[in-house]
Amino acid sequence: MENMMGWLGGFYVQVKALHVIVTFFWIAGLFMLPRYLVYQAGETPGSPEDLKWTERTARLRRIILNPALIAVWILGLMVATSYGLAGSGWIHAKIFLVLLLSGYHGWAVGMSKKMAAGQRPMAEKSLRYLNEVPAFFTILLVGLAILKPF
Repeated sequence: MENMMGWLGGFYVQVKALHVIVTFFWIAGLFMLPRYLVYQAGETPGSPEDLKWTERTARLRRIILNPALIAVWILGLMVATSYGLAGSGWIHAKIFLVLLLSGYHGWAVGMSKKMAAGQRPMAEKSLRYLNEVPAFFTILLVGLAILKPF
């Protein structure tokens, strides 16, 4: 275990645990936001219920999603650089997937802002399909982190 601690020293395990915890929050938020958008898509823009969904999505972004995204990246990079990036193909793949998932996060936040402005750029059915993206990434990311296949 000593060789896995790197520059974090005795704090390696605590930082890694915190990284996993905030990742749970981030993924939970990424499951929630598109689901909220599905519900909002069925509402008439500007209606009282639409405004409630707009406020809910804004709170979700402000309280959970954006802080968790920042923490995931900071803590994840701390763990990755302390662990050592050289010769670990799985960690490069993991970082690439997290980069893609961060893009999905950006897309979902952008979509919520468009819907808050009264636009409905996507059909409810498409939003339902896109709601499954975090599950797919979770499977891949956990698989890479646990199995370290290459």
